[in-house]
Amino acid sequence: MNPDSIDLLVIGGGINGAGIARDAAGRGLSVILCEKDDLAEGTSSRSGKLVHGGLRYLEYYEFRLVREALIEREVLLNSASHIIWPMRFVLPHSPSDRPAWLVRLGLFLYDHLGGRKKLPGTRALDLTRAPEGEPLLDSYTKGFEYSDCWVDDARLVVLNAVDAAEKGATILTRTTCFSARREKGVWLCQLRDSRTGSVRSVKAKAVVNAAGPWVNDIINRVAGSNSRRQVRLVKGSHIIVPKFWSGQQAYLVQNHDKRVIFINPYEGDKALIGTTDIAYDGAPEAVSADEAEIAYLIAAVNRYFKEKLRRSDVLTSFSGVRPLFDDGKGNPSAVTRDYVFDLDRTGDAPLLNVFGGKITTFRKLSEHALQKLAPFFPGMGEDWTAKATLPGGDIAGADYASFSESLKSHYPWMPRALMQHYGRLYGTRIHALVGTAQDLAGLGRHFGGQLYEAEVRYLAAHEWAETADDVLKRRTKEGLHLSEAELAAFRAWFDTEVAKAA
Repeated sequence: MNPDSIDLLVIGGGINGAGIARDAAGRGLSVILCEKDDLAEGTSSRSGKLVHGGLRYLEYYEFRLVREALIEREVLLNSASHIIWPMRFVLPHSPSDRPAWLVRLGLFLYDHLGGRKKLPGTRALDLTRAPEGEPLLDSYTKGFEYSDCWVDDARLVVLNAVDAAEKGATILTRTTCFSARREKGVWLCQLRDSRTGSVRSVKAKAVVNAAGPWVNDIINRVAGSNSRRQVRLVKGSHIIVPKFWSGQQAYLVQNHDKRVIFINPYEGDKALIGTTDIAYDGAPEAVSADEAEIAYLIAAVNRYFKEKLRRSDVLTSFSGVRPLFDDGKGNPSAVTRDYVFDLDRTGDAPLLNVFGGKITTFRKLSEHALQKLAPFFPGMGEDWTAKATLPGGDIAGADYASFSESLKSHYPWMPRALMQHYGRLYGTRIHALVGTAQDLAGLGRHFGGQLYEAEVRYLAAHEWAETADDVLKRRTKEGLHLSEAELAAFRAWFDTEVAKAA
């Protein structure tokens, strides 16, 4: 079998890999992205789900990173206002926490480092009077409020992959690159489909290693290369509980060890609480939240709120391994969240290894990656993603509220909650999903929550959803809203009607 000849092979279907594939395809390069599991199945679906500057990074003098992240926050908000939206964060303060002057200084810098345009600025709060103080213990009388953004992390990855594919890239999920060797100035790579066992040969002018926690494994075992750089694996765990306060504001609190914990509204009636920072040396795919981490997060919440969480309140938990660039810092919380490239130019067949990074800066990371590779592709296009929208994000003025109102006239028969679900996940592509349906019956079988057959079939046809979990956990979060009986029925239907048909 003659190998496919392409410009660029991207290994890794997390946010960095998907972003790089999208950027490269938009510049006219021929691209294949291979991911050994599902898109965003690893770290990129297990984040705190924030597009943020990283307020706490100011303590570690990461001014360049914070500035870049703050700028990117508004770029991403404009590009995908259906899956990214503003959120206000309340910081209750007490004398035992960081000094008030330090918090004010940090928030002043946060407001001004990135040239904030769309998001409201910081304000001080009298928690004895402000409604945001109602759920907090009476001992917290003063606080601050600032802006950041929420993001559906897994959908951000998938939409980058969709855009890459629409610009000509080939997206291969559940496909492992098990060998990459330089031959006569190009890479000869072997890709194995884990579903069929079939092997595909690819000749690539360059390879990007965006494998996240597995980046060093690709360098050493797959590519037979080496790098002086290493990733440091840090485990971050979250818990999901029923929401226990009124309002859409989130809270940022400080635990006894000075770590900050986010307490965010999630999926309407739930709260997402995290994260921990623990050095991790196990297999990245085997990571899970342990009981000590769950107790730690519960204790952090209970230091601040009148309503006390118990272990039985935890509906579920998840944990991800953050592949941070190892800068030698001993404290996992102090390890940089910045990204670093390692470009191996051996034999004029470049291997670009990506270390670190965070969701907020993925677009800039991708742009920088293509700039690094520009000398090897003199005919490729220029930077383009800063002004572009992601699929479904072509909403006039990035004004989601107006877009949401317009949907009511398009679909007067659709319940508000379902319309919100479709609008938030698919933006303007809601019309492709709904198709010719004129009523709920036209959407096909209802599985519970907001999950209908039309959405599932759309995801299988257009977004590489091949298993029930691809739908329930990553393309949507409907797995949190279905009963055990509904989940079992959906899985049985999917395996029979969708997976086998594919």
